[in-house]
Amino acid sequence: MKIYTKTGDKGQTHIIGGRAYKDDSRVEAYGTVDEANCFVGQAISLLAEDIFLDVKEDLEKIQHELFDCGGDLASIAKERPLKLSEEAVVYLEERIDALMEEAPPIEKFILPGGTPAAAAIHIARTVTRRAERCVVTLMKEDEHVPELPLKYLNRLSDYFFALARIINFRSDVGDIEYVRSAKVFRGGKAKKEN
Repeated sequence: MKIYTKTGDKGQTHIIGGRAYKDDSRVEAYGTVDEANCFVGQAISLLAEDIFLDVKEDLEKIQHELFDCGGDLASIAKERPLKLSEEAVVYLEERIDALMEEAPPIEKFILPGGTPAAAAIHIARTVTRRAERCVVTLMKEDEHVPELPLKYLNRLSDYFFALARIINFRSDVGDIEYVRSAKVFRGGKAKKEN
């Protein structure tokens, strides 16, 4: 099977229900979701099985949900139901709460980094935030874009923050606080970003 089709050689690509230019806001949005998914895959490859089995299971679940999210964003088909579900958002909220309970309290912003896996998750977090911004741009251009992908990405970036801390914590690597940070966390939890 050949993976190249040559149909994109003139700057367009296939989307669900039609075609679009490769620099279209829709393509940018689902392409950025795909980029985040790649960093999740990198993080999985860096995690030790013994202390991160629960994390690896979560991340594999998230990879499937990111595919769902990308597919939902790539669709202009009118009757296509969403693959992403509200349950995915609820699950992320439950996991964020559990991870924040496990992690030691913090008061200030922390520097991204630590173990290679945590660093990959921090990259996934920032790429997810960029995907969010891309979806907002797309929603301004097309009022038919569903809100659920944006909600999911917003929650997912919070999950990645909590997860990066847990990966470092379970690996006995401490957080490094940003030295000029104000106190932005109360009782170990962040002020709500929305």
